[in-house]
Amino acid sequence: MTMTPAVEGKKNVVLMGRKTWFSIPASNRPLKNRINIVLSRELKTAPDGAHYLASDFSSALHLLDSPELEKQVDQLWIIGGSALYKEVMESSDPRRLFVTRVLKQYDCDTFIPDINMNKYKLLPEFPGVPTGLQEENGVQYIFEVYESTDH
Repeated sequence: MTMTPAVEGKKNVVLMGRKTWFSIPASNRPLKNRINIVLSRELKTAPDGAHYLASDFSSALHLLDSPELEKQVDQLWIIGGSALYKEVMESSDPRRLFVTRVLKQYDCDTFIPDINMNKYKLLPEFPGVPTGLQEENGVQYIFEVYESTDH
């Protein structure tokens, strides 16, 4: 979904933290057919392959408003990590959460923040998102789409 813009001739942006960027195998960086923006307070230049670097979420939004990008960009997708998810989920801008709920326990160290059901509603369906139980390689999961209610 992050690869397909709704407006022909434009591209979507994937915005991610530094650790998320480096968790993507080097052979898959940058994520193709998308504008890749990495957030980092530590890095001084964009990591190899990234299109842009921003020091924080607010700076990234300003970058999207720049003359260079505003005509190119369709949708902004936040793809991690958890601190960035938390900041965006608590913002007052209209937003949607596309969640894959994996129905299996894994030993993990990074999690999506809890979804505040006072700020979000679960949509019964969303165009292009399969409904019901899915399965891949023996792992079951469901897709959920939430929409903010506080805008």
